[in-house]
Amino acid sequence: MALKDARDQVDGAITRDDPRGLTFENAFGGATSAFRRKYTKDLTGFDLAITGVPFDQAVTHRPGTRFGPRAIREASSLQVFDPPYYWDFSPLEEFAIADYGDVGFDYAKVAEFPIALRAHVAGILAQDAGCIAMGGDHYVSFPILQAHAEKYGPLSLIQFDAHSDTWPDDDMARVDHGTMFYKAVKTGVIDPASSVQVGIRTVNPDTLGVTTIDARAVHEAAPGDVARRIKAVVGDRPCYVTFDIDALDPAFAPGTGTPVWGGLSSGQAAAILRDLAGINMIGGDVVEVSPPYDTTGATAIAGAHVLMELICLWGWNRRAST
Repeated sequence: MALKDARDQVDGAITRDDPRGLTFENAFGGATSAFRRKYTKDLTGFDLAITGVPFDQAVTHRPGTRFGPRAIREASSLQVFDPPYYWDFSPLEEFAIADYGDVGFDYAKVAEFPIALRAHVAGILAQDAGCIAMGGDHYVSFPILQAHAEKYGPLSLIQFDAHSDTWPDDDMARVDHGTMFYKAVKTGVIDPASSVQVGIRTVNPDTLGVTTIDARAVHEAAPGDVARRIKAVVGDRPCYVTFDIDALDPAFAPGTGTPVWGGLSSGQAAAILRDLAGINMIGGDVVEVSPPYDTTGATAIAGAHVLMELICLWGWNRRAST
């Protein structure tokens, strides 16, 4: 049966008619899209859109995350044959998910990028679909959060990261991947009292009131306990989940711009994300995957797995079996 499907199914990113369902085309061939979902800008009848943000002009160290969305799409072709392990439902079968393609912008006009991205995401949300993004550097979360806050009001943030990204910066015209959550707090986009940062292991004295569960605290606790602590802070508020791939230790994700040792393992991250099931997630992203610094592809594979976990978290409260 699988052999017949592999013969009959090819280039589903272009040719598929049914937006739901597992896929059996060869993982090593065909047009790549996020989980072999169909490329479309028309989200009529779709529940969720995956979009790419190939932007890395805000980095403070190594560029390369502009290639992240492309690499994550390719890596995601390994996860389309079966439902995700540990989850008791099959999001690719239950939900109509589209690959919305990438945001368009003029790379030479960096100042215009935030407006372009915010409008891009607002266009997805206006079609009554959810949005999960693939970066790009971590600055991209700010315009995406702004678009979500326009629709849902102030959000709680769950941030997996080695860095807090809350360095003081009152110049809203600056595009910097280390200051955007400072701006998000100061402009009322996120509520710090109901937000959590997980995996932090760099110094920033002012947390702005955001709860911090640093990397050592994660290592010294069971994943379920970490998830319960996050849930206790966030409650049932609308929340946005952002996963900077440098939350993982460089041993698991070397392909990133500012790696820091002592990070989470892939196993810890997977277990914590799974145990967050039930949060009121309205959007999210996985960012800072920089393929040029990882010839093995392991970082992109991790990014694709995080992306699937975010889809599962988004879909958990919306699944038919709720």
